[in-house]
Amino acid sequence: MAESPSDRVVTTVANDGLTLGVLDDGPRGGEPIVLLHGFPERATSWRHVAPLLNDAGYRTLALDQRGYAAGARPPRRRDYRLPLLAGDVVALVEQAVGPDGHAHVVGHDWGAAAAWATAALHPDRVRSLTAVSVPHPRAFLTAGLHSRQLLRSWYMAFFQVPRLPELLVGGDGGERLLTSFGMTADDLARFRSEVVEDGALPTALNWYRALPLTDPRTSFGNVEVPTTMVWSDRDTAIDRWGVEHCNEYVDADFTFVELAGVSHWIPTQAPEALAEAILERVRG
Repeated sequence: MAESPSDRVVTTVANDGLTLGVLDDGPRGGEPIVLLHGFPERATSWRHVAPLLNDAGYRTLALDQRGYAAGARPPRRRDYRLPLLAGDVVALVEQAVGPDGHAHVVGHDWGAAAAWATAALHPDRVRSLTAVSVPHPRAFLTAGLHSRQLLRSWYMAFFQVPRLPELLVGGDGGERLLTSFGMTADDLARFRSEVVEDGALPTALNWYRALPLTDPRTSFGNVEVPTTMVWSDRDTAIDRWGVEHCNEYVDADFTFVELAGVSHWIPTQAPEALAEAILERVRG
């Protein structure tokens, strides 16, 4: 009998001339859940959440995304447009479960933006969506007109400057910035080793530098798959307005989960609560 894609452990996935890394854990026969990290973290940011999902019988596929994986660091900012990031997710799903397969998709921070794009552009590949911290890109954009989101996102404009962000974020200034957003000492150490010392910072910043090249108002529309939005009330990067209006961009079952007393870094600081929200969505 021929081996099916789900029988094989996936360690890398090729797409668009790039090779991305994958942490494939849990039972082979379990329903697949794709986990997408944000900035400035890597697939290991799911190290506390994935085992909880695995124990519940689900297979997890944590993607080391373009800009971070050693074999996927194109220098041009146009290579980080949201539709291309969604293409990486689709390539992973097809390699892990077959060309007609689908998976539950979970994303945090920038990974949430990639997850929203994947669900909107490739609904046949996404069984459910759990977005963590960051709302639908159109809700995020609109929040800038109705809340303090623009003030909270000041660093996005700074990251457009050539070279200077690499110098500041790669040094003590980056650690001070991330600490102000609630990152712990352990995660700061991982940022230093996995992103700065590994040489991923310049291309990781390209996710921000590609922002002017994608207009979410015209690039993709509403999401039509069951969706959960998870947000924490001590998130200093994401204002409440965008997440509260996220349901306006979902034409399917929608649930909003608010975590009290948690900073922006939900996967590492509230893994049990996040895993519970993910399981509620995927079981539904």
